[in-house]
Amino acid sequence: MTPNFFFTWSLAAMLLATGPAAASDGHDHGNASSAAAGPASPRFAAVSDTFELVGVLNGKHLTLYLDRFADNSPVKDARLDLEIDGVKLKAEPHGEGEFEATLAAQPRAGVLSIIANVDVDVDNESDLLAGELDIHADAHEDAAANGRDWKAIAGWAFGGVATLALLVRGARRTGPARERRAGGVA
Repeated sequence: MTPNFFFTWSLAAMLLATGPAAASDGHDHGNASSAAAGPASPRFAAVSDTFELVGVLNGKHLTLYLDRFADNSPVKDARLDLEIDGVKLKAEPHGEGEFEATLAAQPRAGVLSIIANVDVDVDNESDLLAGELDIHADAHEDAAANGRDWKAIAGWAFGGVATLALLVRGARRTGPARERRAGGVA
């Protein structure tokens, strides 16, 4: 047997033995499918020296979180008025530092300008924050909808074809060597 034969078979065996990584007991972090169920909701952030505002859009529903920039503590007793692409909207408080607003219609794809006016009567503070909300069509919606990861499937298919090619190459290279040995005996 030639060294090429051993090289080909060992390379083929390594390719076949390599499989997807799997977590061992206690390291699987539960059901991970819920985290990768779909695309993340569009988000924006607007920051000043005093406040930090983060917004999460889910359809027409906008959830806002207002914190102090210095220590990330929620802002108590604040009023929040928004202007989204020129349309004025009042955000209703729902807990300390949390606000909700409902848009008249689901926003179109693109970059929307956000201006937030923050008023805190207790501390006599007022600030104007600006940010942008980038909404775009998800290019991976079709792949997520049917549950197939085509890149992974293509990778496995390529690995299988490469392994098969190595096996065929090894068989062709060892075939003539066997014939020469067998022919020398007769």
